Amino acid sequence: MLATTLVVVTAGAGARTAPESFADLAETLSPAVVNISTTQAVGGGADRGPEIPQFPPGSPFEEFFKEFFDRHRPDPQKPRKATSLGSGFIVDATGYVVTNNHVIADADEISVVLHDNTVLKAKVIGKDAKTDVALLKVETEKKLPAVSFGDSDKARVGDWVLAIGNPFGLGGSVTAGIISARARDIQSGPYDDFIQTDAAINRGNSGGPLFNLNGEVVGINAAIYTPSGGSVGIGFAVPSNMAKLVIQDLRQFGRTRRGWLGVRIQSVNDEIADSLGLAKAQGALVASVSDNGPAAQAGIKAGDVVVGFDGRGVEEMRRLPRMVAETAIGKTVDVTVYRDGKERKFKVTVGELAEEPTATADTKGRGEDKKTDRGGNGREKVGPLGLSVAAVGPELRQQFDLPAGARGVVVVQVDAGSDAAEKGLRPGDVIVEMNQREVTNPADVSKQVEAAVKANRKSVLLLVENEGGLRFIALKLGKG
Repeated sequence: MLATTLVVVTAGAGARTAPESFADLAETLSPAVVNISTTQAVGGGADRGPEIPQFPPGSPFEEFFKEFFDRHRPDPQKPRKATSLGSGFIVDATGYVVTNNHVIADADEISVVLHDNTVLKAKVIGKDAKTDVALLKVETEKKLPAVSFGDSDKARVGDWVLAIGNPFGLGGSVTAGIISARARDIQSGPYDDFIQTDAAINRGNSGGPLFNLNGEVVGINAAIYTPSGGSVGIGFAVPSNMAKLVIQDLRQFGRTRRGWLGVRIQSVNDEIADSLGLAKAQGALVASVSDNGPAAQAGIKAGDVVVGFDGRGVEEMRRLPRMVAETAIGKTVDVTVYRDGKERKFKVTVGELAEEPTATADTKGRGEDKKTDRGGNGREKVGPLGLSVAAVGPELRQQFDLPAGARGVVVVQVDAGSDAAEKGLRPGDVIVEMNQREVTNPADVSKQVEAAVKANRKSVLLLVENEGGLRFIALKLGKG
């Protein structure tokens, strides 16, 4: 007789089964969801209107239609108005409305249409392009229905969610689905951490709320992936925990105030991890440190790998900018870095980020080679790296337009097909450090290569400076 194994799967402590109907929830929440209508003046030059029908020369209809079309043709010098539609939701009974930044960006007029079709003019309190969140205010004497934010960090993959919004201008549409994934990076900004859902989201849903079964907003619907233009079950929402902080700042200051560490960072791949002696690829590699910034004042240096911030682990580079941005300005936090084979902790007082600096290091090289090497200058071939280098001198400064303060060794030739070529190294790039040791001449480079070979390392870590700034590059060691 065959044995039968019975597998029993029990629901988790926080899991909730789908209700028989979402009707009660939809009826309760829908009044707080609004339609957003915007108008924007655009140039009229390209719109020539309909063409005049062709008639035989001298036809009595020719003059008639010419006069008619000339009278009704749009004036190319006169701007016309373009309209767009989106969604939003009321978060305060006094008239504060949340939507996406891209819904109201560049709008000349914004109208909020309530659930009962009341139309109210809205003004922008503040907006933030990096998280695609905007806060509006409408004036009305009546108390408005409002919804509250939930804790998006508690939302789990597989949880039921409800999306309410204004797809294609239809208004008041409700769809249900589950959370399909967390922490999605769709390359829309430095703080991407989207919730993915299969609840149907279409154009016009942008800015609308994503609710959990408790009726709390856990996300702001912001984008869809669609090869067809319609919903294919892949929508993205800004997590409520990120949005709440932005909205608080917009309401209080009219702008977003973010924490600032004062570092430029890049990802740690397997080769960089190997060259540093890290057990696995993790953390954020510090490419450069701003002078007199919070990190510099605390003692953090280029080449450090940030693996912990304020008691939380930094598993990958893109998590750190969000952690720092969400930290209160002026707060002193513990930052754990990996340096010289061991972890060290630093006390860092978080500063305020100016809106323009970039959070991550540029990973591009110079592009096309500016000039070819003219030979001489004591250049030395470094076979295992597939390149030739020379000490910085007057002739090379002039040849490659190097700044007066350039230090290190200059790359004067890169072998075609080498790992260096594939990683984007170009003649004129300056190697500042190797294996976190300063190099000033070709002999230093050879010495670091020999040390890496003796330590059975598969690659070496270079700190390279070019027109794009400083960046770390791990190069595989060849046979030379």
